[in-house]
Amino acid sequence: MLDRLYARALAIAAGRHALPALIAVAFAEASFFPLPPDLLLIPMVLARPHRAFLYASLCTLASVAGGFLGYAIGHFLFAALGRPLLQFYDAMSAYQALKAGFARWGVWIILIKGLTPIPYKLVTIASGVAAFPLLPFALASLASRGLRFFLLALLLWRFGEPVRAFIERRLTLVTTLFAVALIGGFVALRYL
Repeated sequence: MLDRLYARALAIAAGRHALPALIAVAFAEASFFPLPPDLLLIPMVLARPHRAFLYASLCTLASVAGGFLGYAIGHFLFAALGRPLLQFYDAMSAYQALKAGFARWGVWIILIKGLTPIPYKLVTIASGVAAFPLLPFALASLASRGLRFFLLALLLWRFGEPVRAFIERRLTLVTTLFAVALIGGFVALRYL
């Protein structure tokens, strides 16, 4: 079953709707969507390695643009949207700690959290609630998201065939590790 799902993901990633889907997921993940754009970026780069850096660029820009929506949710709509969204993800305690840290470590929080599997939407919403200045928010988001997506694209571009062969031989292990990392991000969010 996983082999068929993997083959389907590669086919979609090579299809004509892959790029708009990647942009939409990267944008939405930065403000409200639970799944990271890596789920599309990885098979897209494996399917078309010559476009790896284009995909990383568009993924980065869409994620930063989506970060502004998350910022707006936090800044203008926290009571109506931000709080329920954070409660839905059971992330209020982590949000409170993050908000307190913004006064002292704002740029560093955005840089570090933007690289981790901890949901980026938490950072964007908390930045808006804390009324963190927009220019440092934008620059730190661009740096952290760009580093994350370009590093992934570079590794897949450089080691694509061995990575593809490893994934195809060990698909269950790869999906399990990815799920553990994703769930670990949410667990870390809950207890940090």
